[in-house]
Amino acid sequence: MDDRKHDRDMAQDGLENQVKGKAKEVEGKVRGDIGDATDNASEHLKGRAKEMQGKVQKKFGEAEENLSDDDREDRVDR
Repeated sequence: MDDRKHDRDMAQDGLENQVKGKAKEVEGKVRGDIGDATDNASEHLKGRAKEMQGKVQKKFGEAEENLSDDDREDRVDR
């Protein structure tokens, strides 16, 4: 595979994971807040769990994007 194409794919995947992760994070926060407002512990916990899933996915996307940046820098330094 062409290295530049691989970097673009990885950077694109990283950005996609960041966006999807942020969406999950917001969805989970809202669900958790609704659980708090309705005094529903189950919804609160499900919401907070989804919020954490989103944070993890977002961080994973940032790592993917950073890896593709590092790969480009390594090739330039050679």
